[in-house]
Amino acid sequence: MAKFVMLTTLTDEGRKTITENPGRIKEVNKEVEAMGTKILAQYALLGPYDFVNILESPSNEAISKVAATLGARGTLQTMTMAAMDIDALIGSLKK
Repeated sequence: MAKFVMLTTLTDEGRKTITENPGRIKEVNKEVEAMGTKILAQYALLGPYDFVNILESPSNEAISKVAATLGARGTLQTMTMAAMDIDALIGSLKK
């Protein structure tokens, strides 16, 4: 399975939602996992992004579905990047 980094920024509606119901964060995590994407790590951030998620998903198409589904709600915006294990990168450079 491929790994991805997803940076998330909450919209005004998203900030309102988690302020009123902080447990919503964990509910969304369950929805992401139900779409076949595993959350390996999740951190709240200070700065231009509100969350960083390290995800494992079967394909670019699967992670794109997660990003589109979450973004369509209007509560957050995502930036998703493919991530590569350092040892895999080093191995590919040696070939």
